[in-house]
Amino acid sequence: MDTIHDMGGMHGFGNVEPETNEPVFHAEWEARCLALNRAMGAIGAWTIDEGRAGIEMLPPGVYLTSSYYGKWARRLENMVIARGLAGADEIAAGHATRPGAPMKRKLTVADVPRTLTRGSFFRTPSAPARFAVGERVRTKNIHPATHTRLPRYARGHTGTIEAIRGCHVFPDSVTIGAGENPQWLYTVLFEGRELWGENSDPTLRVSIEAFEPYLEPAQL
Repeated sequence: MDTIHDMGGMHGFGNVEPETNEPVFHAEWEARCLALNRAMGAIGAWTIDEGRAGIEMLPPGVYLTSSYYGKWARRLENMVIARGLAGADEIAAGHATRPGAPMKRKLTVADVPRTLTRGSFFRTPSAPARFAVGERVRTKNIHPATHTRLPRYARGHTGTIEAIRGCHVFPDSVTIGAGENPQWLYTVLFEGRELWGENSDPTLRVSIEAFEPYLEPAQL
């Protein structure tokens, strides 16, 4: 999905300026926002990849003017409405006006520690990895209208397989309801000038994690 969230390599936004001694939360509502989002994931309302896709679908103006947890809050509202878990009128009112929808699971106090850890996305492969460490590959120049983990700046470029990370749930499939569709995941290393052109810093090298469907042999 080619939206404003994919900002790698874009000009005009200035330097990244980390906040000195930045607190975990800047306001109480941010902590509540995190808790609510974790709770929805814990009860099976949506997967982590569906949540990422929900952020990507925010309008550019909203994305660029919202804080980190501001994006999470808007995503949460949009997704509970889209899944029929609450109505826009209830969001506006700040309380339920109708009985709640049944959920797959119930979140209890004992379950809370589990919500703070990420589960494993490793899966048993159905075929051996297509590529080997040290092999030259080229990323496909794809522009899907749905979620993808291949950043725009790395599409259509040649790099080297640096590591094989195992077989994992394929986010591109999960977010369109096509199941887990496990795929091999690789670390691919690019020279900066391959990505950014001859004026790039000659010492720059960039590694990305890329699923097998994103790649093809470099000689093609």
